[in-house]
Amino acid sequence: MKKLDGFDDAMFGVASVWQRDEEGGSTQIDTLIYDGDAIIGILMTRDNMTFEEAAEYVDFNILNAYVGEDTPLIAWSVGWEELEDPSGDEDDDEDL
Repeated sequence: MKKLDGFDDAMFGVASVWQRDEEGGSTQIDTLIYDGDAIIGILMTRDNMTFEEAAEYVDFNILNAYVGEDTPLIAWSVGWEELEDPSGDEDDDEDL
């Protein structure tokens, strides 16, 4: 699994994800998950960045970087109210 150098304290866990293989099938692989808010906090504290600078760094250098099939995932904390349909139409919600 690939790690983000310097962000061990932001590591959240491991996810099992499906990737297409070269034969057209799928393979399940494990990839690390990082807390995006914690990454920004580390940059602000460690590198004396402002929030805006840290967010731009994450966007350009981490979120837009593909380093292979086990590229780490970045998770962002949101509340349920942020995920709800702003139109109020709950028929579109889908439970797994």
